[in-house]
Parts: sequence; C-alpha cells; structure tokens
Amino acid sequence: MSDPRTTPSIFTRGAVDLSALRTPAPAKPAAPSRPAASDGAPSGAVPSTLPGLAPETIIDVTEADFQTTVLERSLDTPVILDFWADWCGPCKQLSPVLEKLAVEGQGAWVLGRVDVDANPRLAQAFRVQGIPMVLAVIGGQPVEGFTGVLPEVQIKQYIDAVLKAAGVSTAGAAPEDPRLDAADDALMVGDLDAAEAAYKKILAESPADAAAEAGLAQVELYRRINGQDPASILARAEADPADLEAQRLAADVEVLSGQAEQAYARLVTLVKRTSGEERDAVRKHLLSLFAVAGPDDPAVAGARRALASALF
Repeated sequence: MSDPRTTPSIFTRGAVDLSALRTPAPAKPAAPSRPAASDGAPSGAVPSTLPGLAPETIIDVTEADFQTTVLERSLDTPVILDFWADWCGPCKQLSPVLEKLAVEGQGAWVLGRVDVDANPRLAQAFRVQGIPMVLAVIGGQPVEGFTGVLPEVQIKQYIDAVLKAAGVSTAGAAPEDPRLDAADDALMVGDLDAAEAAYKKILAESPADAAAEAGLAQVELYRRINGQDPASILARAEADPADLEAQRLAADVEVLSGQAEQAYARLVTLVKRTSGEERDAVRKHLLSLFAVAGPDDPAVAGARRALASALF
C-alpha cells in the first residue's frame, strides 16, 4: 500500500499522449448499454439531463467523437471519464453513483462513459490497467483520478476537487467551508498530521459535521494501513480467521480496494464470533469504516442492519 505522503496529488497532469486521438478513428457500432446497477435496475434509467436543463450531463464517449465530446468540451466544462465494461462487476457499483452525481451537478461537469471493449485506443491512451477507472480532462489535459470503487463521500470530494481545479462555480451550491477545504487539501497531498488537526478543529467547533467526520476517519484508515503489504494482510487473514488484527486490517484493505461491502461483511461476521472487549473493538472498527463512506451510502445502511442483528 502506498504511503499517502508520497502519492501524487490528483492535480498532477499525467504524461498521457492524446495526440493520436485528435484524429477520429473509423466509426464503430454503438457501444452496448451501460451495465445494470448492483440492485438489478438498469443504470440507463438515469437521464442525461434534467427537465429544463440545456447542458448534457452524461454522454457516451467513443474513439470517433473523442475530439469533440471530450477534448473540445473540456475547454469550457470539465469532463470526468468513467472507463467501464459490461462484464465488470465493480463497474456496476461505481457507474450508477457517478451518474447520479452528474445529474445532481446540473451541468457543472460532464460524465463521459467509455466502454473499454468498444474503445481500446482510448483505454490504451489513458493507460487503463484496471476498471473501473476514473479520471478527469480539464482544458484538454488529463488530470489524475482513481481506480476501483470508492465510497460516495470520497467520489464527491474528488469531483469537488476537479471543479475547484477547473475554476468552476456551481449555481446554488452550498457555500464552501474554507476550514474543510484546507483539511481536504492536506489529505489530498498526504499530509496526515495537518489533515487530522484540521478535521479535529472543525469537529470541535461543529460536532455534527459529517464531512469532517468522514475526513478524520480517512486519516485514521490511512494511518492503520500505511507501510502494510495488502497481499500479505489478506493472506494472513485467510490463514487465521481468529487473528483479530489481521481481520481488521484486511477490512481496511478491502475498503481501500473498493470492496467496502465485503469489508463490512467480514467485520459483522467477526462481531458474531467475539464477545466482551474484543467484540467492542471490532464494532468500533466497523463504525470507523462506516464513517469513511458517510451516512448516505446504501452499503452502510445494509451493513448497519446486519451489525444490529449481530449484536442483538
């Protein structure tokens, strides 16, 4: 697991060669429909625009129209690209969240959906090694993103950071909190000490601030996993189900790998098998992972019900 202090900022401009994509590739058949959401509902049910809204919020990007749909559009409006495939299970979790947030953004940014099977040149140009993968294009240039499934609160933080980098001001958006901006900036560049102090200061002044609570939980998560080898942790947990430390660290690894539901299930199972102080420690660890995702995450709601059942 990389040390957050040495992880590049999301605003590091990647050395991605987009020149070949400025010449449209031969037209291809339309890409298949978006993958269905994890609950079985087709994600295509999310409209690309809301009634009365002129700007598109969700578009399907192909090699043939990349020049106009992404590069030229990004000169005025940031485009966030979602690289997906129909066979990709995690894509079915991430894509509906991105689509919902794009609609809520009301044209402040555009979600570009890229089917990697139908558009291999785009996947190659952006060096896609795993999906789902998300990155942004601002002013015709790529901006670093993330791979895997993240909690919605972290996706929102990424989108907010992209909009801030693009100088976009969304009408009707809640006023920015400079305290939270400073804390988030510190977390983005890996300064965990500064981020922790900033989030704690916010919570001391506003104890119910969910964003600050989520930020502090992320700091604690990064601290626990810093310097650890994810593969070794998962192997250790698999080899010894009774090793509570390994099980808790394995849940941390799963959350950071976009497998939050698996992490929650792991710890709920552990709650059922333990008692006394051990059970309480596992319960608190699970609650800290809930805080990372935020209260609105549907996976958290389900896991909370499972936790309540395990406890009572």
